[in-house]
Amino acid sequence: MITSTSNQQMKNLSQLMKKAKTRKEQGLFVVEGRKMFQEVPKAWLRQVYASESFVQENESLMADCTYELVSDSVFKAVSDTQTPQGILCLVEQPSYGLSDLLCGEKTHLLILESIQDPGNLGTMLRTGEGAGITGVIMNRTTVDLFNPKTIRSTMGSIYRMPYVVTDDLSGTVKELQADGVKVYAAHLKGTVLRMRLQILQILILKSRCAGRWSR
Repeated sequence: MITSTSNQQMKNLSQLMKKAKTRKEQGLFVVEGRKMFQEVPKAWLRQVYASESFVQENESLMADCTYELVSDSVFKAVSDTQTPQGILCLVEQPSYGLSDLLCGEKTHLLILESIQDPGNLGTMLRTGEGAGITGVIMNRTTVDLFNPKTIRSTMGSIYRMPYVVTDDLSGTVKELQADGVKVYAAHLKGTVLRMRLQILQILILKSRCAGRWSR
């Protein structure tokens, strides 16, 4: 059982939660909570950490699971939430290409430019999944998708929503337009546009603080 925050695994967990650079270098991200644990694709799962009390209260759930046992006090210290549920996992970051987001006539993409709030980004993924979005495209200045706050806000959509992070957002959009994909952008001074999701193929959202986007 891990009983100290000085344990190397606990130190690494803290770094993965705090630093996007560490997450990128290791190709991992952290998920917390029972629901996120139960939904994680088995092929992505790399390590499970569970608190003493969680294991005692969820013996049947943990019976067939390999995990590291962590004392309640240490788990609370390393957790990114104020009221930790007692279980967290190291998960491999998935990798997608643009082709993974395209579904022919059923293609519906959400394109995000310079979104800075991690909670908002996670909510956009979750809402997008519910609306039938087939993928998300982001630029490099959008907040890290694997920020713990983003992951919590997705409520599991991170496991099912393919994404691409691009260095050239406008170039990627032009590439899609050249393939016949229709593009629509949200704007504070825009007009009301009502249409069926089957018609709308790409919706672009950008941060209010970002500069103008060149077409």
